[in-house]
Amino acid sequence: MENENVKDKFIDEKTGIEYIKQGDYYLPNLILAPEETNYKIGKYGRIKLNYLKNNKKAEYSILLIESKLNRYLHEIDIVSEDMLKSIISQLMKQENVTEELKSTNQMEWVQAMNNIKNRAEEIILKELIYV
Repeated sequence: MENENVKDKFIDEKTGIEYIKQGDYYLPNLILAPEETNYKIGKYGRIKLNYLKNNKKAEYSILLIESKLNRYLHEIDIVSEDMLKSIISQLMKQENVTEELKSTNQMEWVQAMNNIKNRAEEIILKELIYV
């Protein structure tokens, strides 16, 4: 006969976390904050998420538990996109890649722009994503 003092749920007095009995085990009753689902995660946010999951598991777990993961990834995405535009603009000025070049020699312009975009993305990956 089962112990009559066994509860289906209880709150840990030290942490304030509620535990619910599932089978023979008590599991924490954790719920993500509803505002976390409103953020859209783009390319750089998804790359950062993958990096965190595979290389920074403690940081990933902390952000997830504190319901800050989606907001963090969204901010990384916004900062990365802004930085990408800024770097591309600066490199275009430095290397004199203009609309005039685009109209006179389209293939050279495409080659230069691809080169600039690839370098800008490498900078972003090194400075924001893989850290």
